[in-house]
Amino acid sequence: MAVSLTACGSAEDGDGRPGSGKGDEIKVGLLLPENQTARYEKFDKPLIEKEVAKFTRGKGKVVYANAKQDAATQSSQVDTMITNKVDVLIIDAVDSKAIAGAVKRAKEAGIPVVAYDRLAEGPIDAYTSFDNEDVGRIQGKALLDALGDKARDGQIVMMNGSVTDPNAKQFKSGAHSVLDGKATVGREYDTIEWKPENANANMAAALTALGKSRIIGVYSANDGMAGGIITALKAAGVTNLPPVTGQDAELAGVQRVVAGDQYMTVYKRYAPEAAAAAEMAVALAKGERIDGIINQKVDSPTAKGVPSVLVPGIALTKENVKSTVIDDGVYTVDEICTDRYKAACEAIGLKP
Repeated sequence: MAVSLTACGSAEDGDGRPGSGKGDEIKVGLLLPENQTARYEKFDKPLIEKEVAKFTRGKGKVVYANAKQDAATQSSQVDTMITNKVDVLIIDAVDSKAIAGAVKRAKEAGIPVVAYDRLAEGPIDAYTSFDNEDVGRIQGKALLDALGDKARDGQIVMMNGSVTDPNAKQFKSGAHSVLDGKATVGREYDTIEWKPENANANMAAALTALGKSRIIGVYSANDGMAGGIITALKAAGVTNLPPVTGQDAELAGVQRVVAGDQYMTVYKRYAPEAAAAAEMAVALAKGERIDGIINQKVDSPTAKGVPSVLVPGIALTKENVKSTVIDDGVYTVDEICTDRYKAACEAIGLKP
């Protein structure tokens, strides 16, 4: 997904202007949004650190901060990064709108900004994420596949992500493009801060409103919320769980898929996303071109034609656990198949 910069042969920035002439000894500021979702600390941070080291021949430094889901904290972290004179910022925004002012301050300080995973507003220089509408389509299609000819026999509940995350809107749009006209949405929620406990409360409300016998499937935008949803279903006495979707291939989510509690998750290969972010960040810090890295351009509410790298997602079900997260080295069989899941793992051919 990421293309070597050596082919560019020019120390110019993404618009072709003369570059900064910086060497490999650069400082990359990395701001991630929260630590409730396992992926950020387990995958994104170490992968970006590894890739920055690769693209700077071990001389670059990553300065890291996590906002713990607080937009004001993240804005202050940007100011701290500016004060510390980082050469480039990679920002995964808590709130894509709220971060715009901080992005502008970074830009005024001469610091390029790469929006990571979420399309931040403001004068960003580049963006990398997954094809988010396609993620929603993958989830919606998987739910319809699970329901088969029973898709019209009841109602589904849609548990979308937080309205402060522009990705959530894209996931929702993609899912609706598949589900609308083929299934009936009985209740739909935008889940505050993506929190599993909020998804749990929303699901409890949906069960009360619709009745547990009428809910035939649940669209959950990510794995954390899927866990809260499944807990609510079990607490309501639902023994034959409806298919529930997810996203991120978190370990707990993969284990629920193996056990049959969760129907699927969207596995997103974080390595190419992290590699693209690191390569673009290093190039921008050095004033080099990035047009050899990008695969398309996207528009944000405040910027048009942002150079971007978008990575496709993969539907993970029981059938392809081994060929995805295990073969890619994300998890080992031992990590997935703990004592609680040993029998379920053996049933689908997963053995240590």
